[in-house]
Amino acid sequence: MRAAAALLAAVLALGAALPRPGLLPHGPARGDARLRPGDDESSPGLLLRRALRLYGRAARRLYVGTNGVISSQDFPRETQYVDDDFPTDFPVIAPFLADLDTSGDRGNIYYRQDDSRDVLEQALGYIQAGFPRSAAAFVPTNAFIATWEEVGAYQELSQDTEPSTKLNTFQAVIAYNDEDTYSIFLYPEGGLQFLGTRPKESYNVQLELPARVGFSWGDSDDPKRDGLFHSLASSERALRGLERESNTGIPGVWVFHVGSTEHVEPGGGQGAAPAVPQSPPEPPNPGTASYPHRASSHTAMAQHPSHGGPVLLGFVPARRDTQEPRGDGGTGQSFSANPSSYSSGQHGVGVEEDVHFNPDVFTYSAASRETCAQHHGQCSPHAFCTDYAAGFCCHCRASFYGNGRQCLPEGAVHRLNGKVSGSLRVGRASVRFQDVDLHAYIVGSDGRAYTAISGVPQPAARALLPLLPLGGLFAWLFALEEPGSENGFSITGAEFTQNLEVVFYPGGETVQVTQTAEGLGPDNYLSLRTHIQGEVPFLPENVTIHITPYEELYSYSSSAVTSSGHREYVVAAGTANQTLSYRLRQNITVAGCPHARPPARQRLSVARAFALFDSHEHVLRYALAARIGPAPDDAENPGASPCHDGSHACEAPARCQPGVGTEYTCECPAGYRGDGRGCRDVDECSEGLSQCGPFSVCLNEPGSYRCECRGGYQPAGDGQACVPLAPPSDPCEAGRHRCAPGDRARCLSRGDGHATCECLPGYTGDGIHCSDVDECAESPCHPAAICYNTPGSFSCRCRPGYAGDGFQCTYAEGNPQRLTPCQHERMYPREVPPLGDGHVPQCDEQGRYRPLQCHSSSGHCWCVDAAGQEIAGTRTAPGTTPPRCGSPESIQQLTPCEHARMYPREVPPGPSPVGDGHVPQCDEQGRYRPLQCHSSSGHCWCVDAAGQEIAGTRTAPGTTPPRCGSPEPTERPPSMCERWRQSLLEHYGGSPRGDQYVPQCEPSGDFAPLQCHGDSGYCWCVEQSGREIPGTRSEPGTTPPCLPSVAPPSVRPEPRPDVSPPASGTFLLYAQGQQIGYLPLNGTRLHKEAAKTLLSLHGSIVVGIDYDCRDRMIYWTDVAGRSISRAGLEPGSEPETIISSAGLISPEGLAVDHLRRAVFWTDSGLDRIERARLDGSERRVLFDSDLVNPRAIAVDPVRGNLYWTDWNREAPKIETSTVNGANRRVLVHTDIGLPNGLTFDPFSKLLCWADAGTKHLECTFPDGTGRRVIQSNLNYPFSIVSYANHFYHTDWRRDGVIAVNKETGSFTDEYLPEQRSHLYGITAVYPYCPGARK
Repeated sequence: MRAAAALLAAVLALGAALPRPGLLPHGPARGDARLRPGDDESSPGLLLRRALRLYGRAARRLYVGTNGVISSQDFPRETQYVDDDFPTDFPVIAPFLADLDTSGDRGNIYYRQDDSRDVLEQALGYIQAGFPRSAAAFVPTNAFIATWEEVGAYQELSQDTEPSTKLNTFQAVIAYNDEDTYSIFLYPEGGLQFLGTRPKESYNVQLELPARVGFSWGDSDDPKRDGLFHSLASSERALRGLERESNTGIPGVWVFHVGSTEHVEPGGGQGAAPAVPQSPPEPPNPGTASYPHRASSHTAMAQHPSHGGPVLLGFVPARRDTQEPRGDGGTGQSFSANPSSYSSGQHGVGVEEDVHFNPDVFTYSAASRETCAQHHGQCSPHAFCTDYAAGFCCHCRASFYGNGRQCLPEGAVHRLNGKVSGSLRVGRASVRFQDVDLHAYIVGSDGRAYTAISGVPQPAARALLPLLPLGGLFAWLFALEEPGSENGFSITGAEFTQNLEVVFYPGGETVQVTQTAEGLGPDNYLSLRTHIQGEVPFLPENVTIHITPYEELYSYSSSAVTSSGHREYVVAAGTANQTLSYRLRQNITVAGCPHARPPARQRLSVARAFALFDSHEHVLRYALAARIGPAPDDAENPGASPCHDGSHACEAPARCQPGVGTEYTCECPAGYRGDGRGCRDVDECSEGLSQCGPFSVCLNEPGSYRCECRGGYQPAGDGQACVPLAPPSDPCEAGRHRCAPGDRARCLSRGDGHATCECLPGYTGDGIHCSDVDECAESPCHPAAICYNTPGSFSCRCRPGYAGDGFQCTYAEGNPQRLTPCQHERMYPREVPPLGDGHVPQCDEQGRYRPLQCHSSSGHCWCVDAAGQEIAGTRTAPGTTPPRCGSPESIQQLTPCEHARMYPREVPPGPSPVGDGHVPQCDEQGRYRPLQCHSSSGHCWCVDAAGQEIAGTRTAPGTTPPRCGSPEPTERPPSMCERWRQSLLEHYGGSPRGDQYVPQCEPSGDFAPLQCHGDSGYCWCVEQSGREIPGTRSEPGTTPPCLPSVAPPSVRPEPRPDVSPPASGTFLLYAQGQQIGYLPLNGTRLHKEAAKTLLSLHGSIVVGIDYDCRDRMIYWTDVAGRSISRAGLEPGSEPETIISSAGLISPEGLAVDHLRRAVFWTDSGLDRIERARLDGSERRVLFDSDLVNPRAIAVDPVRGNLYWTDWNREAPKIETSTVNGANRRVLVHTDIGLPNGLTFDPFSKLLCWADAGTKHLECTFPDGTGRRVIQSNLNYPFSIVSYANHFYHTDWRRDGVIAVNKETGSFTDEYLPEQRSHLYGITAVYPYCPGARK
């Protein structure tokens, strides 16, 4: 501690700023790692020697970014956070968050973790200077140090510019032990030479955004902490004070307590050494007081005041006992998106703000006077209320501006979001667009407004370039105010409607624009809807629009603002320029304060105006810089030409051409004749004036004509001549295809010049790559035959001693080489139960079975009859005396059918394998019944007298059994209850114990309504499907009253209030925090109007979700409850937890195998992949090694394969194994970043994933081959599912469900729930079970 104390004393002695030695030691000599140079680099995650507590959560890794930030998560692209205000979507410690760049040897960024004594003592000295009481007993055990040394701001360099010589140096230290964490920001003297950086998308206009200093919690599983942040400095004024001011009494040293869940606590509030003031105090507002200096905290959730620390409140002024001066020079406040209380200005009344107020309630009647006491809740939290003789009005406080109902901080950067729809005629083309995005960025400090509209289709987007008033509205709203003047927002607030009409000259095209402001969002974002309708002039490609500076007069009343004007613009194409113009009229309706006195007129001066269309990004951009001031007394609107004000005498379709002053002329447009006072259409077709060529028909139109080609012809390149239709070439005949060779695949022409590829029978693949199918692997031949695989096919041959085609083999009658049954079995051994390995029988000299048979490897011995069948009760154990066996003829003999029933063996699968043992049905004489049905699979077939299946008679489950020869079958196919019962009896060896359950069946095959568990005494009622009815299980000694399962009660329980059963058909289910949403599909389109909440799960955070198509149940993971649950889709279903919190930490991805009745899930807390039965039983761990962050999981039930993603930041991958955990291997490990979503498409047999790191949607074959990108411009996908020809994924940037076409990769639709929050898992629910093997 002596070294730390000495350093502190030296710094305090200087008293002005922190010298460079005040930084903690750093650099290569201290073993620091160096971040690679670049503009947007980040370090690998540094695994900490011990976890630290950051914002109440355990952090095990830290990442360092170029842009002045440290995080416990890897960074997204810088465009997603570097220019945005707090909060960020990921945890951030930001000593200087800006667009920094270390390219070209401009500085170094060092980082390391340290536990050396000198470092920890120096850090502790700073901490105790800021927290002399609460940190008196704090002893750090570890430190993490990140140093930005002489780093520069990002610049777009050209041949004429030189790199800036301004460089910054600063340091962030995190000191911690097992219990708590503190963060230290250090700014040495002269270390901050620049205070902000220029955004990359600044439209060639100079713009610098101040850096941000502070902390952000980021998105979390806990909605109470989602969006919390703490800001130390975000203005130039506060940033300039970082070097010489402090919250510790040591200039340039800032200390914060960051281990708490609820808030960041700045130092300096516990009797620290006197701090250097951050800025001169501003004169207090009336009714306010001065307060000691502390930093400000910001959060998105309102908290109640607490003692001994700062309070996190809403985007509202805090109570006076919690208010703090800000480092930005004004009064510091705590911020929230959902304000719960505030100080209501001069009245000082604490109230609940009704954020859903009706603006129509603003009536001012002397008879029913409204007062502030009644209606102060309609004012902004940043406003005060004033009573007038006939009512009240709201007025924004000092340092805010607006109409009193909505107020924004002065000089701050604002954002506007909106949607644009419209119907335009551009030349001869009609263009419609719906809900394309509009974003505006406002720099309030100097009146700059940037507008971007993306997604307007061509040619409308280019034709809208001259329509500057689309962005001009924002220039008026947020214009820089001259003394005594008010910009538009100060009058309208965030609720108004603008109606704009624009008439273009000389063509007379007219377009109407309506822009409706819909209030401020939770982040003070103005929401706007725009509709455009009419006609605009066509603009060719490769032209630019130049708009000269202009002035515009605005007239004001209590309910409307109006303006009109005449604008000129220049269309430039190469060296040719053309000057055109338009006339505009606009009316803005407002609900202002009737007691306010708005200025009668004001003048808006636009000094700079730009319009451009980015064809690469398909974005239309406007940029304006404006200021508003008083209109001169002699200012008048310029005299309008009759062409502009409509007073001319030209008759349509004549055009009015302005002259000097009020002079004008009338001219007939092309395609008409006349003197301009009257124009008549020219019939170009009848007068031979058309340019239509051969094989075309001329059709006259008003003012023009058009040429149409005759049948069998198409337009030529000039648009006038017609040429014969060229039949599309056949790529199959021309050999222009990618199909596999003709002996493996065939090329199929589609008739449009394209082809598809298809593998030939006997091969599998996509038609481009085809591999041979080994048919012998599925045993298609008779058991007495040998299968031979050949390329694309196979053959079966009967073994020696048998005759037939290989699919059906019988003993060859009269064959001199015919083998006896014993000799045949010696040659072709079969499996004999119960030993599990083959037994080779012993034969005598005549080929008959010897009466005594002994197993060659196990040592068991037994007696057999003449047919070689074991005689019950004669088997002896190894090492004991073998039984005494008589001659086979003297022993009572079982028939082959009876023997097969007593000792079941595996039956050859035939054409369609069943995969498990079959117990044959015998008649009274012990013969095989002609009709045989499998007890568990439901397959049925005919057999001959020897019990051999007759080829071609097998039928599928659920279909009519075959009609077999005499005697006619008398048994019906076994029911589900009987099959289940038979399966369990076989599993229990024919005689279950008293503690084993065997279902009880009615004579009809239905489940008995009352089921009991062996001799335990527990009983319950079941439904027709055999599923237990919840709440009916009884204790031993009592029996529940059960109704017959085939006649369920007519009155069913009503659905719970939070359960809404879905309709039939295919639909999507998505997880959204505490609820599961229902989104039906109309074909593949999202039926958004019918979307609703399916299930509300209060207190849960649902992440993974999947569907069991057999029992119609949904399964989900809950990271808040650390559980896995399920619920049926029928009305009244109750959620049921199948796996509780024991042994779960963070269950995320989930997949259901409907064939094996199993569920699989990932746990990113335990780094495991597990499986269990659908009821939660038989749980076991498949993998718990080589996993870092397992998330998504998918299953292919038909092939029995499992797939999962691991978004390990340092080595992300996608792996696969069998569903039993065998054959684990890596499928994809290159060119992936954050593979959040994963789906297996049962129709195309493709494995596809959505990557939030690369922004790609990609697919591959299950073996990892054939990888291709479907879409390369995703936002932030989380989960994905496939259905038909579309993918549907949840997106964390849009907070919605996005549809992507599989073939084109285009975005086709999106659904944004009204309740905006992160969406997690998504699954598709079919009316059937997909992917069954045919």
